[in-house]
Amino acid sequence: MTMVQFTNSEDSLHAADRRAGEEERYIQQIAPTLGYGYVYLRGYSINPEAIPLLPEKRARELEVVCFDIKQKNISLAAKKPTDPKVQALVQEFALRKYTVTIFMCSTQSLEHAWKRYADITTSSAEKKGVLEIDPQVISQLMTKIKAVSDVQSELKSINTINNSRRISETIELLFAGAIALKASDVHIEPEGAAVRVRYRFDGVLHDIVDVDSYIYERMLSRLKLLSGMILNSKKVAQDGRFTFDTGERHIEVRSSIIPGAQSESIVMRILDPSVASFSMENLRLNPRIKEAILAELKKPNGLIITSGPTGSGKTTALYAFLKEAHNDGVKIITIENPVEYKLDGIVQTQVGDDYSFADGLRAILRQDPDIIMVGEVRDTEVAETAIHAAQTGHLVFTTLHTNSAAAAFARLIDMGIDARSFGTAVNIVLGQRLVRVLCAACKEPYIADASETSTIKTILATHPAPPTLSEQVTLYRPTGCAECGDTGFKGRQAIIEGISMDKAVEEAVIRDPREHVILEAAKPQGIPSMAADGIEKVLEGITSLAELGRVVELPAAGTVETSEGTTPGAPADDDFLKHVV
Repeated sequence: MTMVQFTNSEDSLHAADRRAGEEERYIQQIAPTLGYGYVYLRGYSINPEAIPLLPEKRARELEVVCFDIKQKNISLAAKKPTDPKVQALVQEFALRKYTVTIFMCSTQSLEHAWKRYADITTSSAEKKGVLEIDPQVISQLMTKIKAVSDVQSELKSINTINNSRRISETIELLFAGAIALKASDVHIEPEGAAVRVRYRFDGVLHDIVDVDSYIYERMLSRLKLLSGMILNSKKVAQDGRFTFDTGERHIEVRSSIIPGAQSESIVMRILDPSVASFSMENLRLNPRIKEAILAELKKPNGLIITSGPTGSGKTTALYAFLKEAHNDGVKIITIENPVEYKLDGIVQTQVGDDYSFADGLRAILRQDPDIIMVGEVRDTEVAETAIHAAQTGHLVFTTLHTNSAAAAFARLIDMGIDARSFGTAVNIVLGQRLVRVLCAACKEPYIADASETSTIKTILATHPAPPTLSEQVTLYRPTGCAECGDTGFKGRQAIIEGISMDKAVEEAVIRDPREHVILEAAKPQGIPSMAADGIEKVLEGITSLAELGRVVELPAAGTVETSEGTTPGAPADDDFLKHVV
């Protein structure tokens, strides 16, 4: 009897995926032994300026690709870096005054990168010089721009010139203005006939200029190309990033595009290393929380969680903790989405389409780290792996999106984590927000009114070591001047609370993980709440009471803290009870 064998196409695909995965793991393991770095290009935002440095035909012949360039430094990915032809290519680049760093990569990484040639070729034919951002021009513009009005006047000047560099000059102006004015984000939002450009200063958006639709459509194509996005895709969200030089430093830009009713909207996060200050001193922590954090950083293992909404400074705080914990005797590895700032002496990795937080964390554990940073705990798999790592000799830093430190415990339980494991895994949970700092040049003192004084006293009643209040409380408010761009604020400051994992907190979490129960158990630790920490900074003149109320819910004047939370006074309760049936 003749047997007929049918080939299942799905089985073939699975087999191909397995082979690709095996090759990826082999390359990752063999690269360090050969003295090369490893790169996974499917999880890397390839620099479109690097791709054309080597013709596609030759790149395929040599099984290489140029995937990044900064000034005259090229990053080259190669499947066989020891091949004499690859080494000859490096010498060719050296003759052209380029410095080449070789990374080892897999076949699927190369195939992913080679697809970029089609985008670059098509786009370059349409827009000559599209990748150019002139560092000298940006540097000159930065010296001119002192206020929002300067950006507006420069744009008017550009609009009167009808030349081929009009689009490039507009892009250069927007970036120069963002850096000069210390904006964290640039928002470009189409609205009918005009397109609105806004900068985010100290967490608040401000209108800057309007550009016409003609300029915007051409500017959008160039920004897409710079970001490594697909140019002709207009119906899906896309993310990318690129780097440009101001002459003095490299600026990273993380870009995001979403389709809209009018056209695509783009937001660009400016990652300026000169603005970022990753140190414990720059966090300006209150003494009690600083003491608690430093004690936990000295421990060899455990989980340190920073919680808060998006944009509350969680990553900045974690970077400061990493720098504090870093020394020559420890190996630190991070997995982030994306890597926002480069830290010397620390191995930083980035998630991608085929490299999730869970996959990355499992891979990191095989790299013999002492300290691990997981950018965010998003699901049960990542949470369980992070807990396991903390219980097996690793110090683990991570973030959670919750409203307070106490809420983090319930969030983990909701993810399916056993509350009984917290005692052996969690060291400390922090909650934080960012408040704007009053401009030192123009802040105005005033005497707090009765309502403000009552609110302050209500919050200080919960403070473990409250500052002494004078009979008349002096507060400060913003006015606005040229120094702060008429906003009244300059810079931001974290307000932080924390809950250390001790026996009382562990028992409360297991017995009843509601927030007020956990807070009651943590009271003997003597760590101020975010509101109490913020009130200290209000009394010191660092920020205003109104600004604190913008980011933290403040109790109404005259309310009383009880074990069940903040409740009105007795008369209101009695009045309510009269109507209870």
